[in-house]
Amino acid sequence: MDTAAAATPMGSTQTVPSSLGAFAAYFLRLGALGFGGPIALVGYMQRDLVENRRWVSKQDYVEGLALAQLAPGPLAAQLAIYLGWVRAGTLGATLVSVAFVLPSFLMVLTLSALYVRFGGLPWMQGAFYGIGAAVIAIITRSAYKLVPLTLSTDRLLWALCCVSGVITAWTQSEIVWQFVLSGVIALAVRARPRGGGYAAVLALAPWLTTGLQEPARLSTLWKITLYFAEAGTFVFGSGLAIVPFLYGGVVSQFHWLTERQFLDAVAVAMITPGPVVITVAFIGYLVAGIPGATLAALGVFLPCYLFVVIPATYFRRAVQDARVKAFVAGITAAATGAIVGAAVVLGRRALVDLPAGVIGVVTLILLVYARKIPEPVVIAAAGIAGLVIKGY
Repeated sequence: MDTAAAATPMGSTQTVPSSLGAFAAYFLRLGALGFGGPIALVGYMQRDLVENRRWVSKQDYVEGLALAQLAPGPLAAQLAIYLGWVRAGTLGATLVSVAFVLPSFLMVLTLSALYVRFGGLPWMQGAFYGIGAAVIAIITRSAYKLVPLTLSTDRLLWALCCVSGVITAWTQSEIVWQFVLSGVIALAVRARPRGGGYAAVLALAPWLTTGLQEPARLSTLWKITLYFAEAGTFVFGSGLAIVPFLYGGVVSQFHWLTERQFLDAVAVAMITPGPVVITVAFIGYLVAGIPGATLAALGVFLPCYLFVVIPATYFRRAVQDARVKAFVAGITAAATGAIVGAAVVLGRRALVDLPAGVIGVVTLILLVYARKIPEPVVIAAAGIAGLVIKGY
């Protein structure tokens, strides 16, 4: 058995054993039904795996969140990969990553084909109007539950969280150095390191390779692979952080898509479940059909997979040290603040008028008081409301 799988979960909460098949099946379901973007997905994992099923200890979850914030790439996917690694080593990380990404990839692939076939999906904007408002409610509830889990009553961590939240809301971006600095501050205050702390640091039919333009050349496919691998390697924070980076390359540098087409790609990612960064598959399809979508998705997710699996063993060993625990606690506090700040930023963009605000408030009330209603049903209802309001 892999040493990661055999390791005893840390923390006082007693965990419940689960089969690897059941663990992977959970992430398959989360990838198929988990709406709300990276912040909401992180909240779902905390609620389902830590609180309800107790398959994951609180300590493992908090460590995974810290590592996901330190490493470049999409937040929710990296946390999922780390939890899979804790459960069953490299095999667990691999199964979880595939299970988590595959459902949304297939959905986006289908929508991409429809988009190319019918020349756009105007109804998408109406649905996104309603879904975007509902997503803010999901994010708000997730952030509310995440704060006490990661901060408890620690005043220092609350201070780091608040500062991080304000910075994120003010700059409208997640800055990796604020996470590192928060870890250093917590380390200096709590552990007083003596000598420095640890750091965790195709040969296919033409129609298959055709997007909006002519069949893609091999040089184009190579550019897609390299560009999206660069995006997965150098963009930190949640999946939403990748959007400005992609805009600069896809629209301004390579001129693969128009601004309208790029916004449609982001809308597709938001109205489908799973990681938001799957928007790269839609972009890849519009440029080069199925190979473009596949290479774009692989390019983004492979670096984040490696950035979790490779340092995971060293990170898990080092985190036993009191100095590293303090460092990780500081990073986690900053990450929690960044999530709250991101909720504020997204709320400004989604709740653009009174009807959107009403959808958001009603969704929040249903999520809090009508817990038996499945979240996908609430999301679908919000999308229908958006279609009705926008007249689609």
